[in-house]
Amino acid sequence: MREITYASAIKEAMVQEMRIDKDVFILGEDIGIYGGSFGVTNGMIEEFGPERVRNTPISESAISGCAVGVAMMGMRPILEIQFSDFVMIAMDNIVNQAAKMRYMFGGKTQVPMVVRLPSGSGLGFAAQHSQSLEAWMAHVPGLIVVQPSNPYDAKGLMKTAIHNNNPVIFFEQKGLYNTKADVPEEEYKIPLGVAEVKKEGTDLTVVATGIMVNRTLEAAEELEKDGNSIEVIDPRTLVPLDIKTIIESVKKTNRALVVYEAVERGGYGAEIASLIGESEAFDFLDEPVSRLGGIATPIPYNPKLEKAAVPQVEDIVKKVKSMMNK
Repeated sequence: MREITYASAIKEAMVQEMRIDKDVFILGEDIGIYGGSFGVTNGMIEEFGPERVRNTPISESAISGCAVGVAMMGMRPILEIQFSDFVMIAMDNIVNQAAKMRYMFGGKTQVPMVVRLPSGSGLGFAAQHSQSLEAWMAHVPGLIVVQPSNPYDAKGLMKTAIHNNNPVIFFEQKGLYNTKADVPEEEYKIPLGVAEVKKEGTDLTVVATGIMVNRTLEAAEELEKDGNSIEVIDPRTLVPLDIKTIIESVKKTNRALVVYEAVERGGYGAEIASLIGESEAFDFLDEPVSRLGGIATPIPYNPKLEKAAVPQVEDIVKKVKSMMNK
C-alpha cells in the first residue's frame, strides 16, 4: 500500500467526492492557485475550475453564510477556514444557523456542509493562530465534530463527512499535515462515532485526541520499557462519541487518563472523564480518572514556551508513571 501525507489524504477524499458528485465544491480564502495556507487544495482549481474551487473574500462570516445558504438548497459545500481561530468570526452562521436549521424546520431542510479547521499548536504561529477549540463546537447541539489523528482516518472520515446531511466540523491538527501513513487509493469510509483501539494494553487506558494520539503511542512505547502496558484509544469523532469502547477498555485496565491538546480547564477531556465516572466502569476504577491538557495560557510564539504549553511525550510518560505508582 502507498504512503501519503495527512494533507494529501484529505485532498484525495475531496477530489474523489467532487468527481462523483457535482454538488460538492470547496470555498475559502486563497484555496485556488495558491492552494490554501497549508497546500491542501493545491492543484484542485486546475481540475475543477474556479466555480467549484472558489476563492472568497477575507470574510469568514461571508464564507460560512454562503455555505449555509447553498447547503440548504441542496449543495454540499466544504469550507476551508485558514486557521481554526478564525472560526469565531463565523460562529453566528455555524452555531445559530447551520446547527439549528434542520431542527427548527422540522426536518424539512438539511445543512450538509463540512467546515475544515486547521488547528492546534507546534508550528510557531502564536496565540491567535494556534488554538484548539473543539470543546466549543462539541458543546453545540446539531454539530458533528471530527478530529482525525492520522492520514488513513483523515481520508475515511472526510468522505463520510461530505456525505452527511448535517454540518460537520472537521479539525485538522496543523502539525499532522506532513505525517505519512498507508492509505488505500480505493474507496473506503470510516463511520462516525466509532473509536479505534490504536494499541492494546492491560494496565491503564489513555483516551487521546488529535495529535495527542501520536504522542501517546510514543509514550506507551517508552513506558513499556518499565513494564507498563498502556491501552491507547482514539475516539476519532467527539460528536458522536463512542463511549462504549472507552468504557470497556477502562473496565479491563482499571485506570483511565484523558490526554488532549486544548486548555485542560473546560476541555472536552472533562466530558470523557465524566462519562467514564457515570458509567459502569466506575466500579472497576482503582483511582479517579485523570486529565492531561494544555495549561491555561495563550499559546506563546517562543518555541520552548509553545512546547511547554501543551502536553508532550515526556509529560504523558510522567503522568502515567504517577498514576501507576499510587
